[in-house]
Parts: sequence; structure tokens; C-alpha cells
Amino acid sequence: SLMAVCMCQAVLPAHAGPRGELGAGPLLRWMDAAACLAAEKHAGVSCVTASLDDIQFEEAARVGQIITIRTKVNRAFKTSMEVGIKVTVQDVLTNAEKIVSVAYATYVAKPVGAGKVELKPVQLLSAEDHLEHSLAIERRRIRLGYVQVFQKLMQESNKEGDFYTCEEKDALSTEHTHVQSTELVLPPHANHHGNTFGGQIMAWMQTVASISASRLCHSHPILKSVNMFKFWGPSFVGDRLVFNAIVNNTFHNSVEVGVRVEAYNCEEWIKAQPRHINSAFLIFCAMNDKGELLTFPRVKP
Repeated sequence: SLMAVCMCQAVLPAHAGPRGELGAGPLLRWMDAAACLAAEKHAGVSCVTASLDDIQFEEAARVGQIITIRTKVNRAFKTSMEVGIKVTVQDVLTNAEKIVSVAYATYVAKPVGAGKVELKPVQLLSAEDHLEHSLAIERRRIRLGYVQVFQKLMQESNKEGDFYTCEEKDALSTEHTHVQSTELVLPPHANHHGNTFGGQIMAWMQTVASISASRLCHSHPILKSVNMFKFWGPSFVGDRLVFNAIVNNTFHNSVEVGVRVEAYNCEEWIKAQPRHINSAFLIFCAMNDKGELLTFPRVKP
């Protein structure tokens, strides 16, 4: 494709977690940067992350291996684009290549000043381009429907007051899994127009979610998926971002952590008037020293 971007990164010790595997934070930052470059290559103007479809991590990368991120614009709508992201890991010694993740992100064109932009259609060169172009409209429909379905479920549960109650005597309270962290957005965290990189916010979310999950499993959690990741508004250099994470529920070998992100500028900080910019649900698993999946205890919210 004409609008493709390829980014290669060597996994260094600074990128790795306690198990010697590539941390999800750096990977999410790289994925967002590569996808944003593809979006801007097509749009010709600055672009910002709008959302990321549910993303699964299939394979872990280790120190010394090479991560390759290939991104391309699948379809352009009026002011937004779907960008396909494919992440692979290659072992330098064996040359073996495995897929880490395949994801789809939405970017919105943000021209400087009051100017408006209407994106040109994507030039389709291969059979794969044509297929992804057709599927992009279906994925967009699912994306828009997803939010409505979730909001409807929330309204119904509030109305009926039919919240889940845990009857098990040995169920653990999730209260101790609450983690709050505050970050100051500095110039290295933002693009050339001062908007915070979506990938940087994802990386910070992953950190607090991982700490939350670790308080339940007493091990080093491994991120398996990120669900319902959508930006409701922008944040900028100078903002304070407050991250709140808590375990929502456990499912035998996995745990869901919810993260809410609120932004404040200086004035909003003093007045305690937050802007809710993002929420997401992160699924973790954990392993023991033998590489066996740990079983999570039942929890009461």
C-alpha cells in the first residue's frame, strides 16, 4: 500500500519487565506512533488517536529480539481513518518470526487553525487492500454500536439496581486493588501540536492496571488484551492526568482491571474540575515460576 509505514525496534533491557519480556507500555507507544505516521502520511495534516479496537497479545517478545510494526490506512472516512497494525517479533539467532498482535485503530485528522479537511480515498493496490477496505466499514459499524450497547447496559443495571453480589465466603474484597497515579504531561509525551500521544496514555494506563492486578495475584501480571479503548477528549502539555485503576472481576485464569483517566489543566486542578478523557478495560493473566497459569480468587466488588 502507498500509505504503509514500517517501524523496527530492538527490545532492550530498558523496555523489559521483571520477566525479561517486552513491557506492554513501550509496545503500545510504538504501535500508536507507527499508526499515527501512516495516518498523517495519508491525511497530510496532524492526526490524533480516537480509539483502538479490542486488542489481543498473542506472543511475548524478549530482550535481544526485534519488533517490527507494519501499519497502513485501510479506509478513509470524512475526517477519520482506520489504520491496520500488525506487530511481529523476530529472533535474531533463528530468524523465526511470530505474530505478536493484529489491531485496528481510528485516527482523526486535526488541521492547524480553523481549517477543515476532507480526506481523500485510499488507493487500493492489492486484493488484501480491497478486502481490508470492505471490512473497515463493518468494523466501524461495530465500533459505533459497541458504545451504544454498553451505555444501554449501564442504564438498565442502574434502573433495576440488579448489581452482582458475591455469596462466596472466601471471596476477596477488591478495595485493596485500587491504584491512583498522577502524571504531568511534558513535551516528550506529546506531538508537535502539544496533544498528548495516545500511546503514552495507554502506557501509563497499563502501568497502573498492572499494579492493581498484582495486588490480587501477588505475581507479575501479563497483559493479554485491552478492551473498549476510546478517547472522549484531548489532553495537552501541562495537563495533570489522574489514573484510577481497580479490579472489576476475575475469571479463573484471568482478571479484568478497569482504568479511568481524568485530565486537569492548572485552573481545573485548583477547582477540582476534571475532564474524563478515557476509560478502558485491561485483561491480565499471571504465571508461576514453572510457567503455569495462576488461578485468581473470586472477588466481591
